[in-house]
Parts: sequence; C-alpha cells; structure tokens
Amino acid sequence: MLDQIADKWSMMVMAVLDEPRRFNEIKRRLEGVTQRVLTQTLRRLERNGMIVRRVLPTSPVGVEYSLTPLGDSLREPFGRLYDWTVDNADEIRARQNDYDLRVRS
Repeated sequence: MLDQIADKWSMMVMAVLDEPRRFNEIKRRLEGVTQRVLTQTLRRLERNGMIVRRVLPTSPVGVEYSLTPLGDSLREPFGRLYDWTVDNADEIRARQNDYDLRVRS
C-alpha cells in the first residue's frame, strides 16, 4: 500500500493539489514529470481514493483533480516527510557518496 501512495510523484502531486487543478496546471508545477508518468500517478491516486477526477462541462471538455478527504488527511504527514527530506538532503547525498566510494574500493 505504501508504494502506491508514497512515491516521489504521488507526493508531489498531492502537494500541488491545495486546490482543484487541471492536468496541464499540475504538469507545469511539477518540473520534470512526463505526461505519461503524471497520467499514471493521477490514475493510481484516484484508484486509491486520494484524489477525485471531475469532468468539467467546458468546450473542449476539461478535467480537474482535487484531493478527497482521505487524500487531504495525508497532506500533513507528507509535508513533514518532504520537509525532513529537504532538510537532510545534503547529508544523505554525502553519506551515499561515502558508501559508493567504500564499495568501489
């Protein structure tokens, strides 16, 4: 279950869904995500009940995504995990480099 909701792109999508957003707006906010990966991520989050997809009665037809109450309940713990990751990224990279040097030797 954790791998379904806690991967990099799922966390980032949920972070930008502080309000309902259309697909292209989500894509613009997530640097580096491909259309294919974003589509897969949104489908997985929808399947797991984290987001809801709503077809808009516009011409051409538009779609927007928003968090469900279940998805919203994950924003705080995901936010803490994200903050921890940012705060410790340099140390983690340094330890990875140290490990890689030891293993190669």
